Amino acid sequence: MDYPHSHHMKKSIAEAIAQSGDRVSNSAVIQRTFSVLEAVAASGCAAAKTVATRLEIPLPTVYRLLNELADSGYLVYLKDSKRFELGPKCFELGLSFQQRLVAPHPIRQITDQLHRSLGTAAYFAIYRGSDIILTYCSDCEKHPRLRPLRFGFHEAAHATAFGKILLAGMPEPQRTDYLEARGMQVLTPQTMISREALDPHLAEVATRGIAWEHEEFLPRQTCAAVPVRNGTGMQVGAMAISTPTSKMAGRAKQLETTLREHAGLASSYLRGGSVTVPVAEHA
Repeated sequence: MDYPHSHHMKKSIAEAIAQSGDRVSNSAVIQRTFSVLEAVAASGCAAAKTVATRLEIPLPTVYRLLNELADSGYLVYLKDSKRFELGPKCFELGLSFQQRLVAPHPIRQITDQLHRSLGTAAYFAIYRGSDIILTYCSDCEKHPRLRPLRFGFHEAAHATAFGKILLAGMPEPQRTDYLEARGMQVLTPQTMISREALDPHLAEVATRGIAWEHEEFLPRQTCAAVPVRNGTGMQVGAMAISTPTSKMAGRAKQLETTLREHAGLASSYLRGGSVTVPVAEHA
């Protein structure tokens, strides 16, 4: 089947909702369409009634939205189970997103080397538009990453070390917009959830050039991050590590020194220089 053009899909979805007698704006049509996709994605696969109940959208509208999305390749209908799951176009979008965000090979090598040198999980994060996004994680069975953290993670900047170092590098108006848009959720008893607490902390982070996070994101875990800069000296990313708090005793100086060394290598690469990454065994 030939996929309809995107403008045709939008027209059909709008007409579908209008035909159901449910009067909504164009922006609401778009929001509902994405909400349906997200509901199916969250479940792995879902029946129309399940989606309608979860989203509190009339069932006839949901049926039409699901069928239009299936016709366009964004969903697939499973006849045997009478459910919908994500279609090939969603996977194409995901692949395109990943290809645009994935850290360059030398950055991945440096992050892997940091992981091996310290015996900790290691991370690389960047600014992307108004967001802070994790683009690479390096870990192993012995030194695992923090489980909520994954490629594309863009939440809880106020409570993660890489988030705080990047927040500290933002102009104050941009930081305010960022935090007001996303909020400051309580994650542990140690999480800073007010600007009165966070702003002085970020000022110290900016002065010292390192962000420490002690059990603010997850209990019993400590993290640290330092900035990565481009050729103009502008902060564009962050190199970070995480380790169980129980393994931190006497290691703060070593962790900071090694973290800064590897962030320096990443900055050198971004300045356009050739970088030789020494190979180290697991610590």
